[in-house]
Amino acid sequence: MLRIWETTVTSYSYTSSFNDTAICASGARTRLDTLARFLDSALRVPGTNIRFGADALLNLIPGVGTLTSKGMSAYLIWEARRLGVPMATLLRMMGNFGVDFAISAIPLVGWVGDVFYRSNLRNMDLLREHLDKAHPAPNRFQR
Repeated sequence: MLRIWETTVTSYSYTSSFNDTAICASGARTRLDTLARFLDSALRVPGTNIRFGADALLNLIPGVGTLTSKGMSAYLIWEARRLGVPMATLLRMMGNFGVDFAISAIPLVGWVGDVFYRSNLRNMDLLREHLDKAHPAPNRFQR
């Protein structure tokens, strides 16, 4: 039984057989950055610089939409934990998530608030800062 648990945990690891975690972290960074942009700034209001994403659109659907968008936001934090983000940074990410959730819970104000408070992009900035320190991208021009 313990052997099954060990297999499950190691199969979810971001390390490869070549122990090349920088490349795997880079792939996760790209995937999570795309998710954050999709949730917070995928579309632009024509004629303005105001951007919004699926988070604001999904919150127009009572209950299910809010839970769906917040589930995707929670996934970003869960992936950050798997990538080894320190607890202090995870707590800041959870704080951003909590503020966004509180704003979204207010029916009319929440719809407008989701356009201007972009918790997923803030969380992605925190994750990117950690990954830049822990897994710096290799310089292709350095010999």
